[in-house]
Amino acid sequence: MYLKYLCQTVLVLEHSTNTIHTDVIPLPPVVEAGTPVLGNDDLERNLVLVEKVAYSKGLSPEAISIMLEFAMSLRMGTILCPRVLKCLIPATVVPQEAVVRAVVWLGVGKIPFGTQVLFIKWVLTMFDMIDAKDHLRAIYGFIFSFVTEENLCPYICHLLYLLTRKESVLIFTFLFPQGRQPFLLHLLSLYKVFCPELVTLSIPSRMKSGFRNHNSPWKSVLIGVQKRNGSQVASSIGLAFTIKDKTNTRKRKHCHLELPALSSVVNKQAQTELSSSRKVVPLVQLHSFAQLLENMHHIELPAQMGSLLGSSLALQYLDCVQDESALLRLNFWLGYALHEEFLFCGDGGASQNSEEALQFLNKLLSTQHFLQEGFSSSEAFLYKFLSVWDGSLLRPQILGLLSNIPVVPSSQIRQLLFEPLMQLFFTSSMFFKCGLMECLNNMLLKWLTWHSVYALEDDLDISLNSHTSINMTLSGFKDSVMELVNFVGRLASVGLQLEGCHSLLLSFILDFYETVCDTFLKYGLPLVVMPPAGVFYPTLFAADPVSVDRLAYIMYRYKVNLTSAKNQEKVTEQAFHISRQTFREFNHYVVVMVNCLWNSKMFQPGMDVQLGEELLLKSNVPEYWTSFDLIHHPAFLSYAVDFHQRCWPGRKDMDLNSIKVRRPWSWYLEYLFTQGYDGLKQFVQSNISRQLTAGDGQDNSLSTQQR
Repeated sequence: MYLKYLCQTVLVLEHSTNTIHTDVIPLPPVVEAGTPVLGNDDLERNLVLVEKVAYSKGLSPEAISIMLEFAMSLRMGTILCPRVLKCLIPATVVPQEAVVRAVVWLGVGKIPFGTQVLFIKWVLTMFDMIDAKDHLRAIYGFIFSFVTEENLCPYICHLLYLLTRKESVLIFTFLFPQGRQPFLLHLLSLYKVFCPELVTLSIPSRMKSGFRNHNSPWKSVLIGVQKRNGSQVASSIGLAFTIKDKTNTRKRKHCHLELPALSSVVNKQAQTELSSSRKVVPLVQLHSFAQLLENMHHIELPAQMGSLLGSSLALQYLDCVQDESALLRLNFWLGYALHEEFLFCGDGGASQNSEEALQFLNKLLSTQHFLQEGFSSSEAFLYKFLSVWDGSLLRPQILGLLSNIPVVPSSQIRQLLFEPLMQLFFTSSMFFKCGLMECLNNMLLKWLTWHSVYALEDDLDISLNSHTSINMTLSGFKDSVMELVNFVGRLASVGLQLEGCHSLLLSFILDFYETVCDTFLKYGLPLVVMPPAGVFYPTLFAADPVSVDRLAYIMYRYKVNLTSAKNQEKVTEQAFHISRQTFREFNHYVVVMVNCLWNSKMFQPGMDVQLGEELLLKSNVPEYWTSFDLIHHPAFLSYAVDFHQRCWPGRKDMDLNSIKVRRPWSWYLEYLFTQGYDGLKQFVQSNISRQLTAGDGQDNSLSTQQR
């Protein structure tokens, strides 16, 4: 009997101390027809022994072959098949031939649909442990025939996705079933990568993952077996589920956060023969960039796509070749790992495994920085994760990933980004607000840099990135950028009120507007957006001189950009049109700054900041209209005092108004400019004209150069 023979085989495994492989024994005779199942004590005793060994040390390849043949052939009916499949835990590898024979048994038609689904799930779970894939790909057409089975279709599509090669697409595209189910579209998207001319169906650009993360009954057991077998198993094949020895116990082992080792698709015995026949070079055999260039078009991708993140040569290959199939497979693996560890775990997820999560996300960030673009799978994950994120878990890494997302259409950006970020911003600490401002600034910088590099000069249609079929018009891109800038303006205005105009938060906000003010000249985007009053006035009245100086620089750059755009509008017909409202806002801000800092006309009628005359008189502040000029401004008062002492060291009474008299005023300005306030210097030189007289060299009359 099969089970009696198998028990002898697994006992060899159980009592072995130096090896986990069993001795090769001739196949046993076939189970006699009519052998009873119910009430068969020998059967139950032997099956329990097999389960004990499988769940503790795993089964050898020979044992896997025997048990899989016994289950799928239904020699003792359909009752035992699910139980046997659930205990097929390999100790090392799964023989390819055993899987091929089991797949063929699906065509007999006697196996119940539930058992067929369970078997395909087992194949998907153990896919990376199968010692070779060439024979499985040889029966691609046979596996493809099960796509028409409604119950099997989602799992068959997943298996076909893993097995698909370009030669398969050339044949089976014409036989592809009709439908818009996610699993069909996901497989079809891979077909379109290999042969876009054969796939005419439009594939959604922001498609949800077509293959669900099934909670198979083998994962946790397989992890335990690997851990008990130790490095002896890990060295034989690069598995998807690698676990480190740790003393602490957890309900859930976060196995997806560790990058698998770079390994070949086939085992070492078949590798030499396959490489010579197909002239392919496994990526794991390359050790230098010169070898990569020499074999660029003959490289075989590894069995585990996640291992690409840990190899600099693999990333260079992705960057040079732009292999769409490799990126699709990598995106699928990455999306599965992120969703499994951060979204689909109910026991705290990565919060209980912060060190592994930190290393994983740091590796992902370094990969994205190397490729200079993000992954679509991490983008889809972030949109879901933001709604459940507390703002503190792995904050630098999450914000770093968020800054790498590509341009989001203006019709979707509010729901996907703004709403969850707004809730986090208003309920988190000041340091989170600073981190989010830095993140949004980096996001805007990457959007603008991408536009300046990839935008076509002769066409307004621009692709979002090099790995997507989405196109966005220039007006659509401008709408998205404007939505982002206006959103940050609202956050900044309220954030400064909540945090009492904290200088650190203000610094990050000014970083953002230093990017915004140069969108036209520096990045070639025909768009000018002024900062809101909730940012302008707190900066103008800030107590630190650096903030006021940076505001002056920002207004100077706004003027340079607006002047250049206005000149182009006069010369060329293709220049963009700037709204009158933008010019009015700019001119108004310039007038306020000049009247405040230079003309000593604070709190005058027509300004946005107004106080009642009675209230100003009650304040007992002498000459309150001079409170924020370059001498009495809280940010520059210490400089005015120091300058006064240097000019009139013998005076006992300090009269700061004496600085405004003719020549001392010019000296004071030069004194401020030598302190490193270049932004203030550029603003004064571009907006204020100081006319020299023949008598004393400095006249006190001032005028602004405005539009």
